[in-house]
Amino acid sequence: MRSVTTHPERHSVKRIGWLRAAVLGANDGIVSTGSLIVGVAASESGSANILLAGTAALVAGAMSMAAGEYVSVSSQADSEHANLAKERREIGKEPAIEHEELVQIYIARGLQPMVAEAVATQLMAKDALAAHARDELGLSEFTTARPLQASLTSAATFSAGAAAPLLVAVFSPAPLLIWLVSMVSLLCLAVLGALGAIAGDASPARSVARVTFWGALAMVVTAGIGGLMGTSV
Repeated sequence: MRSVTTHPERHSVKRIGWLRAAVLGANDGIVSTGSLIVGVAASESGSANILLAGTAALVAGAMSMAAGEYVSVSSQADSEHANLAKERREIGKEPAIEHEELVQIYIARGLQPMVAEAVATQLMAKDALAAHARDELGLSEFTTARPLQASLTSAATFSAGAAAPLLVAVFSPAPLLIWLVSMVSLLCLAVLGALGAIAGDASPARSVARVTFWGALAMVVTAGIGGLMGTSV
């Protein structure tokens, strides 16, 4: 008799909830704050105005990310709860119809009708709502909405991302400020893109190219606008 060995598997889907919020928050913090600092510096504003703008961007951005994530993910959570409540009522009222729904789902996935029937019967006997949530609604413990987690993660990572260009602006000599803030911001974006891709089991090269391109574009556009505004004033 052949022995069966098992090995632990770790998949990035378990991190999808907080990973998306973390990457979005840090990326937005770097791009928005770095671009704002570059734009204000390009308008030939003084150091005090540059640092004030950067600090305001960090605080306002972190609060905005926290509130936005909480509201949007709460809406998702409300939808999930409403769908689960509806499914619970339907299972209570028409269990046979709900059982047949599962059977047809499993047949569509490739199971033979008799096997699909047996699987649906056993899963509904154990936890009918969990079976329908997973296989009919596509909900699982890994992808379920967590508003508070997403909110705090976004605010914290935005602040961390925004702190990098702001600290460079604090210690940079005025003639080099735009170049140093731009280079450090792009370097941070590249590192963030690589780490995010590795954590999500994706290609680092593609992620790095994507985030650095859009980050560079944002800073170039903002610097151009800042330069035009400074000239007009």
